[in-house]
Amino acid sequence: MKPEQFLAKRNAASDAIHERWDADNAQWWNWYLSLAYAEASPAGPVDTPELPDLADLSLDALQAELAIPYPVPETARQAFQRDGYVKLPEVCSPAALLTLRRSFDRLFSISLENAPPLGFPSLEMMWTTDPVCRAFVLSPRLAGIAAALLEVRSVRLYHDNALSKLPGAGRTPWHYDAHHYPIASKHVATLWAPLQPTPPAMGPLAFAKAMDAWQLVKDLPFSKFDDSYDRGIAEALREAKVPVEASGFALGEVSFHHTHSLHTAGPNHTTLPRMALATTYLEDGARLVDEPTLISGDFEKFMPGVGPGDPISSPLNPVLYPTETP
Repeated sequence: MKPEQFLAKRNAASDAIHERWDADNAQWWNWYLSLAYAEASPAGPVDTPELPDLADLSLDALQAELAIPYPVPETARQAFQRDGYVKLPEVCSPAALLTLRRSFDRLFSISLENAPPLGFPSLEMMWTTDPVCRAFVLSPRLAGIAAALLEVRSVRLYHDNALSKLPGAGRTPWHYDAHHYPIASKHVATLWAPLQPTPPAMGPLAFAKAMDAWQLVKDLPFSKFDDSYDRGIAEALREAKVPVEASGFALGEVSFHHTHSLHTAGPNHTTLPRMALATTYLEDGARLVDEPTLISGDFEKFMPGVGPGDPISSPLNPVLYPTETP
Protein backbone atom coordinates (compact mmCIF):
# COMPACT_ATOMS: atom_id res chain seq x y z
CA MET A 1 0.00 0.00 0.00
CA LYS A 2 1.18 3.52 -0.74
CA PRO A 3 2.33 5.71 2.17
CA GLU A 4 -0.02 8.56 1.24
CA GLN A 5 -2.97 6.25 1.96
CA PHE A 6 -2.10 6.48 5.65
CA LEU A 7 -1.46 10.22 5.78
CA ALA A 8 -4.14 12.64 6.89
CA LYS A 9 -5.12 15.19 4.26
CA ARG A 10 -2.99 17.99 5.73
CA ASN A 11 0.08 15.73 6.13
CA ALA A 12 -0.29 14.48 2.54
CA ALA A 13 -0.62 17.97 1.07
CA SER A 14 3.11 18.71 0.89
CA ASP A 15 6.59 17.30 1.43
CA ALA A 16 6.80 19.08 4.81
CA ILE A 17 8.13 17.15 7.80
CA HIS A 18 8.11 20.01 10.34
CA GLU A 19 4.43 19.73 11.10
CA ARG A 20 2.31 17.78 13.58
CA TRP A 21 1.04 14.28 12.86
CA ASP A 22 -2.72 14.51 12.27
CA ALA A 23 -3.79 10.95 13.11
CA ASP A 24 -3.34 8.36 15.87
CA ASN A 25 -0.27 6.22 16.51
CA ALA A 26 -1.80 3.04 15.10
CA GLN A 27 -2.10 4.84 11.76
CA TRP A 28 1.43 6.16 12.25
CA TRP A 29 2.78 2.59 12.41
CA ASN A 30 0.95 1.66 9.19
CA TRP A 31 2.42 4.70 7.45
CA TYR A 32 5.90 4.01 8.82
CA LEU A 33 5.96 0.38 7.68
CA SER A 34 4.83 1.48 4.22
CA LEU A 35 8.17 3.37 3.94
CA ALA A 36 10.16 0.11 3.98
CA TYR A 37 11.44 -1.54 0.83
CA ALA A 38 10.22 -5.11 0.30
CA GLU A 39 12.37 -8.22 0.66
CA ALA A 40 11.83 -11.41 -1.30
CA SER A 41 9.86 -14.12 0.50
CA PRO A 42 11.50 -17.51 1.15
CA ALA A 43 10.89 -20.21 -1.42
CA GLY A 44 9.36 -22.66 1.03
CA PRO A 45 7.59 -22.77 4.41
CA VAL A 46 9.46 -21.60 7.49
CA ASP A 47 9.35 -23.52 10.75
CA THR A 48 7.49 -21.71 13.50
CA PRO A 49 8.99 -21.80 17.00
CA GLU A 50 6.85 -23.50 19.61
CA LEU A 51 5.79 -21.69 22.76
CA PRO A 52 6.70 -23.46 26.01
CA ASP A 53 3.73 -24.80 27.96
CA LEU A 54 4.12 -22.64 31.06
CA ALA A 55 1.41 -21.37 33.39
CA ASP A 56 0.95 -17.66 34.06
CA LEU A 57 2.82 -16.21 36.99
CA SER A 58 0.80 -14.58 39.74
CA LEU A 59 1.00 -10.79 39.83
CA ASP A 60 2.93 -10.97 43.11
CA ALA A 61 5.47 -13.39 41.63
CA LEU A 62 5.81 -11.26 38.51
CA GLN A 63 6.38 -8.06 40.46
CA ALA A 64 8.91 -9.78 42.69
CA GLU A 65 10.91 -11.06 39.70
CA LEU A 66 10.86 -7.66 38.00
CA ALA A 67 12.12 -5.90 41.12
CA ILE A 68 15.31 -7.94 41.48
CA PRO A 69 18.32 -5.95 40.17
CA TYR A 70 20.00 -7.36 37.08
CA PRO A 71 23.81 -7.21 37.30
CA VAL A 72 24.89 -5.42 34.13
CA PRO A 73 28.41 -6.60 33.22
CA GLU A 74 31.01 -3.98 32.40
CA THR A 75 31.43 -5.66 29.01
CA ALA A 76 27.74 -4.99 28.30
CA ARG A 77 28.12 -1.31 29.18
CA GLN A 78 31.12 -1.04 26.90
CA ALA A 79 29.33 -2.83 24.06
CA PHE A 80 26.31 -0.54 24.37
CA GLN A 81 28.45 2.59 24.30
CA ARG A 82 30.56 1.28 21.40
CA ASP A 83 27.94 -0.47 19.24
CA GLY A 84 24.77 1.43 20.16
CA TYR A 85 22.94 -1.65 21.41
CA VAL A 86 23.42 -4.76 23.51
CA LYS A 87 21.59 -8.08 23.81
CA LEU A 88 21.37 -9.48 27.34
CA PRO A 89 20.51 -13.08 28.27
CA GLU A 90 18.00 -14.28 30.87
CA VAL A 91 16.70 -10.84 31.79
CA CYS A 92 13.17 -12.16 32.21
CA SER A 93 11.99 -15.69 32.84
CA PRO A 94 10.13 -17.50 30.04
CA ALA A 95 7.09 -17.79 32.33
CA ALA A 96 7.06 -14.03 32.91
CA LEU A 97 7.29 -13.24 29.20
CA LEU A 98 4.55 -15.72 28.27
CA THR A 99 2.35 -14.21 30.99
CA LEU A 100 2.82 -10.85 29.27
CA ARG A 101 2.17 -12.38 25.84
CA ARG A 102 -1.18 -13.70 26.99
CA SER A 103 -2.03 -10.23 28.34
CA PHE A 104 -1.15 -8.79 24.94
CA ASP A 105 -3.42 -11.36 23.28
CA ARG A 106 -6.32 -10.17 25.45
CA LEU A 107 -5.58 -6.48 24.87
CA PHE A 108 -5.29 -6.88 21.10
CA SER A 109 -8.51 -8.89 20.91
CA ILE A 110 -10.35 -6.10 22.75
CA SER A 111 -8.81 -3.13 20.95
CA LEU A 112 -8.40 -4.34 17.39
CA GLU A 113 -11.37 -5.98 15.75
CA ASN A 114 -9.57 -6.19 12.41
CA ALA A 115 -5.88 -6.49 11.60
CA PRO A 116 -4.40 -3.26 10.22
CA PRO A 117 -3.62 -3.21 6.49
CA LEU A 118 0.10 -3.91 6.88
CA GLY A 119 -0.25 -6.58 9.56
CA PHE A 120 1.48 -4.73 12.38
CA PRO A 121 -0.98 -3.86 15.16
CA SER A 122 0.36 -1.85 18.06
CA LEU A 123 -0.86 -0.64 21.42
CA GLU A 124 0.56 1.86 23.87
CA MET A 125 0.00 3.12 27.41
CA MET A 126 -1.00 -0.41 28.47
CA TRP A 127 0.65 0.19 31.84
CA THR A 128 -2.14 2.61 32.77
CA THR A 129 -4.84 -0.07 32.56
CA ASP A 130 -3.36 -3.59 32.66
CA PRO A 131 -1.60 -4.82 35.83
CA VAL A 132 0.67 -7.32 34.04
CA CYS A 133 1.84 -4.66 31.58
CA ARG A 134 2.27 -2.25 34.46
CA ALA A 135 4.59 -4.68 36.25
CA PHE A 136 6.87 -4.83 33.19
CA VAL A 137 6.77 -1.19 32.16
CA LEU A 138 7.40 0.16 35.67
CA SER A 139 9.92 -2.58 36.51
CA PRO A 140 12.92 -1.35 38.56
CA ARG A 141 14.92 -4.29 37.15
CA LEU A 142 14.46 -3.18 33.54
CA ALA A 143 14.77 0.55 34.23
CA GLY A 144 17.92 -0.10 36.24
CA ILE A 145 19.50 -1.78 33.23
CA ALA A 146 18.66 1.25 31.07
CA ALA A 147 20.20 3.63 33.62
CA ALA A 148 23.37 1.53 33.84
CA LEU A 149 23.79 1.33 30.07
CA LEU A 150 23.12 5.05 29.59
CA GLU A 151 25.45 5.81 32.52
CA VAL A 152 22.94 8.13 34.18
CA ARG A 153 21.67 8.25 37.75
CA SER A 154 17.94 8.36 37.09
CA VAL A 155 15.53 7.48 34.26
CA ARG A 156 11.89 8.25 33.52
CA LEU A 157 9.39 6.49 31.28
CA TYR A 158 8.79 7.94 27.82
CA HIS A 159 6.24 5.35 26.71
CA ASP A 160 5.52 1.66 26.20
CA ASN A 161 4.50 -0.23 23.06
CA ALA A 162 2.93 -3.61 22.44
CA LEU A 163 4.03 -4.65 18.96
CA SER A 164 2.65 -7.65 17.06
CA LYS A 165 4.14 -8.35 13.62
CA LEU A 166 1.61 -10.76 12.14
CA PRO A 167 2.57 -13.66 9.84
CA GLY A 168 3.33 -12.28 6.39
CA ALA A 169 3.94 -8.71 7.60
CA GLY A 170 6.89 -6.97 5.99
CA ARG A 171 10.00 -5.10 7.06
CA THR A 172 10.33 -2.27 9.55
CA PRO A 173 12.44 0.42 7.81
CA TRP A 174 15.95 1.39 8.86
CA HIS A 175 15.90 4.32 11.29
CA TYR A 176 17.35 5.74 14.47
CA ASP A 177 15.02 6.86 17.23
CA ALA A 178 16.55 10.31 17.77
CA HIS A 179 15.34 11.15 14.26
CA HIS A 180 11.73 10.98 15.43
CA TYR A 181 11.66 11.06 19.23
CA PRO A 182 10.92 14.65 20.29
CA ILE A 183 13.44 14.42 23.13
CA ALA A 184 16.30 16.90 23.46
CA SER A 185 18.76 14.43 24.99
CA LYS A 186 21.12 11.71 23.83
CA HIS A 187 20.46 9.78 27.04
CA VAL A 188 17.52 7.75 25.74
CA ALA A 189 17.32 3.96 25.40
CA THR A 190 14.67 1.45 24.35
CA LEU A 191 14.09 -2.05 25.65
CA TRP A 192 12.91 -4.62 23.08
CA ALA A 193 11.68 -7.80 24.75
CA PRO A 194 10.34 -10.50 22.39
CA LEU A 195 7.61 -12.67 23.87
CA GLN A 196 8.49 -15.91 22.08
CA PRO A 197 11.64 -17.55 20.77
CA THR A 198 12.41 -15.30 17.80
CA PRO A 199 14.51 -16.78 14.97
CA PRO A 200 15.72 -14.59 12.08
CA ALA A 201 12.77 -15.70 9.92
CA MET A 202 10.38 -14.08 12.39
CA GLY A 203 11.89 -10.61 11.92
CA PRO A 204 13.72 -9.72 15.16
CA LEU A 205 15.38 -6.35 15.56
CA ALA A 206 18.65 -6.03 13.64
CA PHE A 207 21.29 -3.43 14.47
CA ALA A 208 24.08 -1.58 12.70
CA LYS A 209 27.04 -2.43 14.90
CA ALA A 210 28.48 1.05 15.43
CA MET A 211 27.16 3.77 17.73
CA ASP A 212 28.20 6.51 15.33
CA ALA A 213 26.76 4.91 12.16
CA TRP A 214 23.88 7.41 12.29
CA GLN A 215 26.37 10.10 11.34
CA LEU A 216 26.48 8.51 7.89
CA VAL A 217 22.82 9.39 7.31
CA LYS A 218 22.15 12.46 9.47
CA ASP A 219 21.79 14.60 6.33
CA LEU A 220 19.91 11.99 4.29
CA PRO A 221 16.64 13.50 3.02
CA PHE A 222 13.54 11.91 4.56
CA SER A 223 10.55 11.24 2.32
CA LYS A 224 7.12 10.58 3.74
CA PHE A 225 5.92 9.20 0.38
CA ASP A 226 8.36 6.40 -0.55
CA ASP A 227 11.11 4.00 0.62
CA SER A 228 14.06 6.22 -0.40
CA TYR A 229 15.12 6.91 3.19
CA ASP A 230 15.14 3.19 4.07
CA ARG A 231 17.12 2.36 0.92
CA GLY A 232 19.50 5.27 1.53
CA ILE A 233 20.42 4.02 4.98
CA ALA A 234 20.94 0.45 3.76
CA GLU A 235 23.20 1.70 0.96
CA ALA A 236 25.20 3.95 3.32
CA LEU A 237 25.81 1.00 5.66
CA ARG A 238 26.93 -1.20 2.75
CA GLU A 239 29.29 1.44 1.39
CA ALA A 240 30.84 2.05 4.82
CA LYS A 241 31.00 -1.72 5.48
CA VAL A 242 29.23 -1.37 8.82
CA PRO A 243 28.43 -4.86 10.16
CA VAL A 244 24.80 -5.68 10.91
CA GLU A 245 23.71 -7.91 13.81
CA ALA A 246 20.60 -9.80 12.68
CA SER A 247 20.61 -12.95 14.81
CA GLY A 248 17.57 -14.33 16.60
CA PHE A 249 16.56 -14.00 20.25
CA ALA A 250 16.16 -16.80 22.77
CA LEU A 251 13.12 -16.55 25.03
CA GLY A 252 14.31 -14.44 27.98
CA GLU A 253 16.92 -12.55 25.95
CA VAL A 254 16.23 -8.85 25.41
CA SER A 255 17.97 -5.94 23.75
CA PHE A 256 18.51 -2.31 24.67
CA HIS A 257 19.36 0.17 21.95
CA HIS A 258 20.52 3.77 22.13
CA THR A 259 18.52 6.59 20.56
CA HIS A 260 21.28 6.91 17.93
CA SER A 261 21.38 3.19 17.09
CA LEU A 262 20.50 2.46 13.47
CA HIS A 263 18.17 -0.52 13.48
CA THR A 264 15.55 -2.34 11.42
CA ALA A 265 13.51 -5.56 11.57
CA GLY A 266 12.81 -8.14 8.93
CA PRO A 267 9.50 -9.58 7.73
CA ASN A 268 7.73 -12.31 9.67
CA HIS A 269 7.92 -15.43 7.51
CA THR A 270 6.59 -17.75 10.23
CA THR A 271 3.00 -18.63 11.14
CA LEU A 272 3.16 -17.12 14.66
CA PRO A 273 2.71 -13.42 15.48
CA ARG A 274 6.03 -11.86 16.54
CA MET A 275 5.06 -10.08 19.74
CA ALA A 276 7.37 -7.78 21.66
CA LEU A 277 7.27 -5.20 24.42
CA ALA A 278 9.14 -2.00 23.65
CA THR A 279 9.68 0.46 26.49
CA THR A 280 11.62 3.69 26.10
CA TYR A 281 13.49 5.34 28.97
CA LEU A 282 14.88 8.87 29.11
CA GLU A 283 17.25 10.59 31.47
CA ASP A 284 15.47 12.47 34.25
CA GLY A 285 15.66 16.14 33.27
CA ALA A 286 15.43 15.56 29.49
CA ARG A 287 13.27 18.13 27.70
CA LEU A 288 10.82 18.27 24.83
CA VAL A 289 12.42 19.60 21.65
CA ASP A 290 11.40 23.06 20.45
CA GLU A 291 9.98 21.83 17.12
CA PRO A 292 8.57 18.28 17.04
CA THR A 293 7.95 16.87 13.57
CA LEU A 294 5.43 14.66 11.81
CA ILE A 295 7.80 11.72 12.40
CA SER A 296 7.17 12.03 16.15
CA GLY A 297 3.59 10.76 15.80
CA ASP A 298 1.06 11.62 18.50
CA PHE A 299 3.78 12.27 21.09
CA GLU A 300 1.57 14.56 23.21
CA LYS A 301 -0.33 11.45 24.30
CA PHE A 302 2.78 10.36 26.22
CA MET A 303 3.53 13.68 27.96
CA PRO A 304 0.32 15.66 28.44
CA GLY A 305 0.85 19.29 29.34
CA VAL A 306 4.57 19.34 28.44
CA GLY A 307 5.42 22.25 26.17
CA PRO A 308 8.42 22.84 23.90
CA GLY A 309 11.59 23.15 25.97
CA ASP A 310 9.89 21.85 29.14
CA PRO A 311 11.22 18.91 31.19
CA ILE A 312 9.42 15.68 30.28
CA SER A 313 7.98 15.00 33.71
CA SER A 314 4.21 14.65 33.38
CA PRO A 315 2.34 12.12 35.54
CA LEU A 316 2.70 9.70 32.60
CA ASN A 317 6.51 9.98 32.77
CA PRO A 318 7.26 8.67 36.26
CA VAL A 319 10.77 8.14 37.56
CA LEU A 320 11.36 4.38 37.28
CA TYR A 321 14.89 4.20 38.60
CA PRO A 322 15.74 4.77 41.39
CA THR A 323 12.35 3.46 42.49
CA GLU A 324 9.65 6.07 42.92
CA THR A 325 5.95 5.42 43.34
CA PRO A 326 4.15 7.11 40.44
